[in-house]
Amino acid sequence: MIDDSEIHGTVLYEDDEHRFIWLGSESKYRKGAVQTMQYLIIDHGRGVLLDPGGVHLFSRVVTAVSRFISVEKIDTIFFSHQDPDVSSGIALWLGITNAKVYISDLWIRFLPHFGIVDTNRIVGIPDKGGEITLPSNSKLRCIPSHFMHSPGQFGLFDERSGILFTGDIGAAVFDETNETVFVEDFDAHVPLIKDFHVRYMAANKIVRRWTDYVRALSPRMLAPQHGAIYKDENVDKFLNWLGGLECGIDFIDALF
Repeated sequence: MIDDSEIHGTVLYEDDEHRFIWLGSESKYRKGAVQTMQYLIIDHGRGVLLDPGGVHLFSRVVTAVSRFISVEKIDTIFFSHQDPDVSSGIALWLGITNAKVYISDLWIRFLPHFGIVDTNRIVGIPDKGGEITLPSNSKLRCIPSHFMHSPGQFGLFDERSGILFTGDIGAAVFDETNETVFVEDFDAHVPLIKDFHVRYMAANKIVRRWTDYVRALSPRMLAPQHGAIYKDENVDKFLNWLGGLECGIDFIDALF
């Protein structure tokens, strides 16, 4: 269970000019809504906001960000993919910041359905990824994560902190009693992640390719958009588990 001190956010990495922050949780579950997690990177006093979420979360996330930095200092908003729990608040965020928005090239033409008329501040990420340079000249790398589950999905690897934001990869489905910030016991965590990954990830061929790619990055943490954060030995445990998982079209005969 997340305690009251954690609800308002946790600094996952910090040095003199760079921080990677988990922005906390709602103190009570919203019935019928998907639990989501938002993250903030602060570099030389400027902000990068990761998957800020839907309209109903907007006021909470603004409050959470404001505990660490002025909202006007957010220069970049990164969307891992197009789902409404990730990006449906985009028009509100463009209204209160001057940020550029990074999202897969594949989804730019869908953003007007979230109320975006002017797309001049939208930066499309090509399929093979790219880099975002921070004020300190540190790099954020857009990590191809396609078909996991979106056909146009990216993770974001913060080279300075060693933290990989994974979007929906690694997601867990908690109830009102078992939510934690970090994965504490991987074997006990598997029942919370298995059904989601079996149904939403496209195929074992895809997840094996991704896990091989990610191992080469040697991330210190995996920070998903739902569930709990993987660190220390649980990073390797998750990658090993996911790389061996049959999922998606591996079960196609059971779906038709």
